[in-house]
Amino acid sequence: MAEKIKDAEDRLLESLFDSEPVADDGFSVSVVRKINRRLWLRRLTLPIAAVIGGGIAFKPLAGLVAALSNLSSLIPEAVINSAASSVPQLQTVVLGAILLAVGLVGMRMIEE
Repeated sequence: MAEKIKDAEDRLLESLFDSEPVADDGFSVSVVRKINRRLWLRRLTLPIAAVIGGGIAFKPLAGLVAALSNLSSLIPEAVINSAASSVPQLQTVVLGAILLAVGLVGMRMIEE
């Protein structure tokens, strides 16, 4: 009902917004183009830097992995077996993930 009744302020606002756009000789188009260009530049800068950094770090990282594989032969087998036995089984991990998901969904339902 309120949409059908218009007072003087509503008519004034409609007349202001119905007027012709101000001629700016393409200024607003150039501003929007510059903003979009900067937005794309910001979106692409981080992935490009990550690729370049990964390329630079690949060879030292490969050397580090090779050095760690040589050091792993020095660790006694009993230590490796005891560490492997402390890792939870797959069923426990899956059950924990399901309980976490149910808890998160339940909390969201309680909030609403």
